[in-house]
Amino acid sequence: METVLDAITQKVNSLLETNPSHFLVDIRIKPTNNIKVFVDADEGIMLSTLIGYNRKLYKILEESGLFPGGDFSLEVSSPGLDEPLKKQRQYKKNAGRYVQVTKNDGGIVEGKLIEATEDGIVVETETGKGKKKEVKQETILFSDIKTTKIQVKF
Repeated sequence: METVLDAITQKVNSLLETNPSHFLVDIRIKPTNNIKVFVDADEGIMLSTLIGYNRKLYKILEESGLFPGGDFSLEVSSPGLDEPLKKQRQYKKNAGRYVQVTKNDGGIVEGKLIEATEDGIVVETETGKGKKKEVKQETILFSDIKTTKIQVKF
């Protein structure tokens, strides 16, 4: 399955070369040959663009012979809010939003994503209320992050 994943990754990346602001986030293949491809963009990605990628990639996969008899299904989408951030470019794009970071040691940090650097992220956290309110900035290295999810605040 790894060679199929590598082959699909190559094909997706070659499709994305035409637009440098678009990037591959993840590919998942279920045992039923259901392929899910998550594509994002630095400025957000339009549904019509995702549909175009889906059609082109479907045709490429059909012609490649990776799945004999065309025994596969394909979904190309952008990662939803329920999907964790995986790439540094996603962190940069989501600066200013609230996140929940689960660290490898089990610790959880919730706050506003201030910035993403080459090595990690800076999260602004608030504790207390009123005069006792304290705002801190915490730097977390990518190597220390297990998952990061966007938090929707109302």
